Amino acid sequence: MLKDPITIRKLQLRNRLVMPPMATGKADRGCPTAELETYYALRARGTGLIIVEHEYVSPEGMAHDSQLSMAEDRVIPAYRRLTDAIHAEGCAVFAQISHAGAAARDSGLPTIGPSAVSASERIPAPQEMTADDIRRVTECFARAAQRAVQAGFDGVEVHSAHGYLLNQFYSPLTNHRRDAYMGGTLEGRTRLHAEVLRAVREAVGEDCPIAIRFGACDYREGGSEISEIAAACRIFAGAGADLIDISGGFCGFTLPGRTEPGWFAELSRPAREAGVPVLLTGGITAAQQAEDLLQDGAADLIGVGRALLKDPDWALRELG
Repeated sequence: MLKDPITIRKLQLRNRLVMPPMATGKADRGCPTAELETYYALRARGTGLIIVEHEYVSPEGMAHDSQLSMAEDRVIPAYRRLTDAIHAEGCAVFAQISHAGAAARDSGLPTIGPSAVSASERIPAPQEMTADDIRRVTECFARAAQRAVQAGFDGVEVHSAHGYLLNQFYSPLTNHRRDAYMGGTLEGRTRLHAEVLRAVREAVGEDCPIAIRFGACDYREGGSEISEIAAACRIFAGAGADLIDISGGFCGFTLPGRTEPGWFAELSRPAREAGVPVLLTGGITAAQQAEDLLQDGAADLIGVGRALLKDPDWALRELG
C-alpha cells in the first residue's frame, strides 16, 4: 500500500509517503533560502508529499525569529522557487500555516490566546483574544493560504497541534472561555478551527486540498482526550478539511516512553471515522513498518520525519 497512489481532494500523490513538517530554523527574514530549496528537493526524490515547516500567518504569531513567514506578499517569489524545486522531483508540496498564540516568541508584540492562562510555567499568560482578534486571525489564515497557492503550493495545512494557537483553543487546559468558543464543549473548542477552515476554503477555491494537523490528545490530566477525536475530526471534515494529520497536543510530537513505530496510532484510528484520509507520523524508520501500519488500518498515509531528516536518500532506498 505504501507505494500506491492516493488522491487528496483532486490531487493525486504518487505514493503514501509523506515528509511531515519539521522546523529547520533556516529562514532569511521569513523567506526560504537556496539552502532550504536544496534541502527539500533532495528529500522530494521518491516521496509522495512534503509538508513544509510551519509559516506564521501574522507577526504576533511568530514562534521564533528564524521561522518561515506567510504573512506578507513579499515572500511569494522565494516560495515559488522552493515549490518549483520540489515539483521538479515529482513530489507534491503543502504549506503549513500557523499562529503560535501564547507560545509566540521574538516578535516584540503582546501574545494572545483563548484565555489569560498558560499550560506551562515557562510560558507567560497571554492576553485573552477579543471577538475582533478572532476575526483578524481568521482572516490572516485565509490570506496566508491564498499566498501559498500563489506561490505554487499544491495544498495548505492548518496547524492545530503542539500547543500553538488553535491547539490552545482545542485544549481544556488553556481554553477557559465562556462564549461561543467556550472550553467546556467540543463545539466551542472546535469553533475557531471550523471558521478558519471555511475561510481558507473560500480563499483557495474548491480544488485545493486542505489539511489540518491535529493535536488530538494532550496526554495530560484535564486535557483533551482520545474519546473526543472522532467527533472533532467529523467537525473538521464538515468544515472543509480533506486530510487529518495526526500528532500530539500539549505533549508535543513525541510520547515519553513510547518507542514503537506509529506511537500515535491510537489517535489516528478514531480520526479515520471522519471519512477523510488520515496521516500518521511518529517513530517510523523503515518502509515495512509503514506498510504494516497501513495494512492494519491505522492510517491512509505515513509520515517519516527523523529518518528523512538524517538521510535524504531514505525514500529512494526504502521504496526502491
